[in-house]
Amino acid sequence: MKRQLNQEKLRQFEDYLVCEERSNATIEKYLHDMRTFYEFVGNREVVKSIVLDYKNALISSHAVTSANSMIAAVNVFFRFCGWYDLFVKQYKIQKSAFCPEEKELSKADYIRLVQASRKNGNERLNLIIQTICGTGIRVSELQYITVEAVKKGEAFVNCKGKNRRIFIVEELRKKLLRYIKERGIQSGAIFITKNGKPVSRHNIWRDMKALCKDAGVSPSKVFPHNLRHLFARTFYGIEKDIAKLADILGHTSINTTRIYIITTATEHKRKMENMRLII
Repeated sequence: MKRQLNQEKLRQFEDYLVCEERSNATIEKYLHDMRTFYEFVGNREVVKSIVLDYKNALISSHAVTSANSMIAAVNVFFRFCGWYDLFVKQYKIQKSAFCPEEKELSKADYIRLVQASRKNGNERLNLIIQTICGTGIRVSELQYITVEAVKKGEAFVNCKGKNRRIFIVEELRKKLLRYIKERGIQSGAIFITKNGKPVSRHNIWRDMKALCKDAGVSPSKVFPHNLRHLFARTFYGIEKDIAKLADILGHTSINTTRIYIITTATEHKRKMENMRLII
């Protein structure tokens, strides 16, 4: 039987991901990547040579990390289909010892973003930025910041098959309670659209990018996940406990957490200067 792609196959794949309890963000990403693969393959039979051609096409038009994430999606689809012989390896990435300075969001950058959103009168975005950075949650986990959670001072997040407890510090809690009262939100998620649906990742990303000019912060530094990285670096700078940080962030592997706390080359050089070992 020929191995071919079609819309019904993709629909079945979506059902499979739901049954696997993948997060909504992961399902959306995998389906998007599979549609890209579908467009590349067309009506041709899916064979190893075509998959390798697709892999080569990705690396010529995408960053290595993006290409690898798209390859991962295709491999998950192949696992679903039982097409194990079509698996392809991801590109190897040389681990960097330092974080590129043009991509690291500093605390000063963060403060300017918060001030700019407040000046622009966008209270919802202002609190979304502070909530992500103040708790370390993923943008997809904002749905767990509910009226009930804010009143209690803690939220219980279920993501990627893991449950974890998120504390809402008192200063943030006061701001959120005031926001809830002003908006007349009775229950459920507090960061919602006019239609009552949770604010999407895309809308948050777009609104944050729109702040860059007013905040005087480079757009390359501004995206929701960088707020989570700033939380991680700040927490680790105080606690120096990577295992605890991994638990807070919901990471299965400490190796993932290490990526979050990589410093810039300038910061590393400053620490070396402070060692004062040259006499």
